[in-house]
Order: sequence, then C-alpha cells, then structure tokens
Amino acid sequence: MNLGRLRWARLCLVELKRLWLVKIFGMDIHPSSQFSLSTKFDLTNPRGIHVGEESYIAFDVAILTHDITRGVRLHTRIGNRCFVGARSIILPGITVGDESIVGAGSVVTRDVPSRTIVAGNPARVIKTGLEVGRFGRQEGADEMQDRTALENGLD
Repeated sequence: MNLGRLRWARLCLVELKRLWLVKIFGMDIHPSSQFSLSTKFDLTNPRGIHVGEESYIAFDVAILTHDITRGVRLHTRIGNRCFVGARSIILPGITVGDESIVGAGSVVTRDVPSRTIVAGNPARVIKTGLEVGRFGRQEGADEMQDRTALENGLD
C-alpha cells in the first residue's frame, strides 16, 4: 500500500492537534505551519509557545517554555519559514529567527539569528545568509528530490 494515499489523514490529524493546542491550551501556532504528531510542546507554560507561518517541526522535537530548576516560564519562538530537525530540543526563552534551519538532534541553548543553519549540542552556527522557501526548504531542494526519486525509480 502506498502511504502517500494516507497523507490526507495525517494532515487532518495534525490540524486537529493544532486546533486543540491553540483553542484549549492557548498556544500561538500559525495555521500554515506543520509539525509531526510526535512533536512535544511544553504544556506547563503553553501560552509561551509561538510557531510562525510556513514552519515545519519534525518528529520528537521538544519545545520547552519552562525550567523548574531556575523557576522560569519564558516565551519560546520559532520564526516564519523555519525547519526544526528531528529530536531537537529548543530550550525555554529561545527565539529561532525567520528562515532558519535547526539540524536534527540539536540542543538549542541560544537564540538563532534569521537565515541561519545551526546544529549540534549545543547548537552552533553552521551557515548564514540562507535562502529558503516554505517549511525551511533550501533552494534547489525540490529539484534534488525529483532527481533522486527518478534515479531510484520512486516516482
């Protein structure tokens, strides 16, 4: 069975989860953003979650807005057109600037400037001056995906 046929069901579930997080918990998650169903949004301080338009948050990402050891509740912001890679952790009070990419498995301990790639633990700047499209996709990513699919017979 082609899992692409179930894409609509996943999108419906994500939208239902987004509405639940926004309406019940008061999170600020833009309707055009996307996230994995396994993304973990901090429910201790839910009003501190802000996700911008056309951003994508991958699976098992944790976005935190409180730190019990320091006794703080802070606003954590993901900008517009960002991509946050799988199993990354965004600590409380961090701002990920517009059109930025957080590499998979990163622990973001400091603000990320706009149009920047960060990766690692702790996350460090890898590249600046990015040009990205929707969901933080780099220029040429669509062509590369199409070429790879053709080479592997996955059209």
